[in-house]
Amino acid sequence: MATTNAYRRIYTQLEAITKATVTLKASGVSNDELATVAGRAAQVVKIKGDLITLQVFAGTEGIPTDAEVIFQGEPPTLNVSDELAGRFFNAYGEPIDDGPAVEGERRQIGGPSVNPYKREQPSQLIPTGIAGIDLNNTLVSGQKIPFFADPDQPYNQVMAQVALRADVDKIILGGMGLSNDDYLYFRQAFENAGALNRIVSFVNTTDEPPVERLLVPDMALTAAEYFAVDKNEKVLVLLTDMTLYADALSIVSNRMDQIPSKDSMPGSLYSDLAKIYEKAVQLPSGGSITIIAVTTLNDGDITHAIPDNTGYITEGQLFLRTDTDTGKVIVDPFRSLSRLKQLVINKQTREDHSQVMNTAVRLYADASNAKTKLENGFDLSDYDLRCLDYAKEYSNRLLAIDVNISITEMLDTAWELFSKYFTKAETGLRDSLIEKYWKDNN
Repeated sequence: MATTNAYRRIYTQLEAITKATVTLKASGVSNDELATVAGRAAQVVKIKGDLITLQVFAGTEGIPTDAEVIFQGEPPTLNVSDELAGRFFNAYGEPIDDGPAVEGERRQIGGPSVNPYKREQPSQLIPTGIAGIDLNNTLVSGQKIPFFADPDQPYNQVMAQVALRADVDKIILGGMGLSNDDYLYFRQAFENAGALNRIVSFVNTTDEPPVERLLVPDMALTAAEYFAVDKNEKVLVLLTDMTLYADALSIVSNRMDQIPSKDSMPGSLYSDLAKIYEKAVQLPSGGSITIIAVTTLNDGDITHAIPDNTGYITEGQLFLRTDTDTGKVIVDPFRSLSRLKQLVINKQTREDHSQVMNTAVRLYADASNAKTKLENGFDLSDYDLRCLDYAKEYSNRLLAIDVNISITEMLDTAWELFSKYFTKAETGLRDSLIEKYWKDNN
């Protein structure tokens, strides 16, 4: 049975109910349209003739077959304006910081990414103060890149550090499955740093339905597009944790009896992730959207469907691990990669950047080989011993995520370590650079 009320269509007869969805006969309904089912938020996920399937975010337990279904007449939207800055919202774009509702232009979330014809090649350096990123895996505006990390790594703290250090106009945080402690950590970190005026946060906590996480990236990116496209600003989008986003996709897919693909993920996982990451863009006007996400790993398994698909879409990855020598969390130089760093190093950084970066990592690799020899009972040469000492200091002073210095200071520190532990010949650096930058320790 259907009635109308103030242009909203109301139905009271369900054809089928699963754990996450309800199905009913309705007309004039559009895909992704919002609705309420027995007062619970829901969204259209499938249309087949006049049969409409709605995904109920909080689950369907206790919903009767005569439950009232009210269609809202539009998909999820966000009011965009400069009033977004400094605010915290839930997955529906509703304030959770006791502030007023945002007045502004109402925009549909989840729209298409920017036309490739309107894009420019990323070319602007984004410094973060973290040497494991800026020195070895330099970020570029318009790039999309994830952190790969085990669940016990402090990736949320790293994201907060990046947010507070990055030289951008706006930071958009999309938090999915955050604990209340993590949510409060982000909020207090931003407030204590006096940076709230340039940060917009959309948060789904562990207390809220997991399926609501599916709205968070689109909310965050709709806000990002407003500041990047309308205001020509450099915007950094932080998404944590995309593994929980993919798990929410899997929940919906499985409860709709879709045939799962690898690792119980939906067959659409690649396109679901790509529609988010491909929002990263450098615009001719100077505005840009750079996306840094977190993908948590299961026992370090990068072959799982989520990191595997992510790696095909993004332009590299930043791998977090705990260094056994120093006990600090570092950005692993062997498993991390920024595919766009060559667009800015030596161009927007000092002339010695690429040589110093490559030499530092090569010597760190020599230390890894020396450690393997030591573990297998082989005698170590004087060079091996110096490499091991160098690796500890390199890890402590340049790879650790708690380091916060400029790129010039990173390069100077690397030169200091080279001259402390090696001869000029052992570094293999160009003579012209050695003559200019070598720091004699005598």
